Amino acid sequence: MRRNLRIPSLLLASVVAAVAAEPAFAHHVMGGKMPATFGQGLLSGLGHPVIGLDHFAAVVAIGCLASLHAAGVRLALGYVLAMMAGVAVHLMGATLPGAELWVALSVIALGAVLMTRRAMSAAAALALFAAVGLLHGYALGESIYGAEQTPLVAYLIGLAVIQGAIAVAAMSVARLLMRRMAEAAPLRLIGAGISGIGLAVFVQQIVPAV
Repeated sequence: MRRNLRIPSLLLASVVAAVAAEPAFAHHVMGGKMPATFGQGLLSGLGHPVIGLDHFAAVVAIGCLASLHAAGVRLALGYVLAMMAGVAVHLMGATLPGAELWVALSVIALGAVLMTRRAMSAAAALALFAAVGLLHGYALGESIYGAEQTPLVAYLIGLAVIQGAIAVAAMSVARLLMRRMAEAAPLRLIGAGISGIGLAVFVQQIVPAV
């Protein structure tokens, strides 16, 4: 058992180190350029939450937390809908100072909740997912703000598809781990890694300002 736990621990540590080492890699699918075509918008939507490890970690955490509920798929999709609403709020011109800091803090919080593995009602989980989804959606909307309608629609399609796929996949893997190992250790390890990613991103955000 110790050997099994040591391997994911090393993997999680490697992910955190990668985040700390590559701050510029986090949020630029098109090299920082605004998508101009349907294909570029779709690729940007599909890639943005994957190369942005803070957003990726949040979706994985959502899937893992959703795995603890019978209505896990609906909860995960609720996050995706809230995330899309957050993008819409940004596109309508709303401003949230320090959005990336709040995103990092939300990742830390999701990891902490996963580490505790406390019983949470479906309603409470949905409220948490909605709040985090709105926040991450707002941040994700930055890369498409000001785009034409065609790449914008494609971006939203790609974003919804990839977020939903990651969340459901993470939920399925988490349930498989819990059935096979019959204990909470795997989810706690994943939660620790997710909080570590959030902390690394948070440090990246505040160091330049110091």
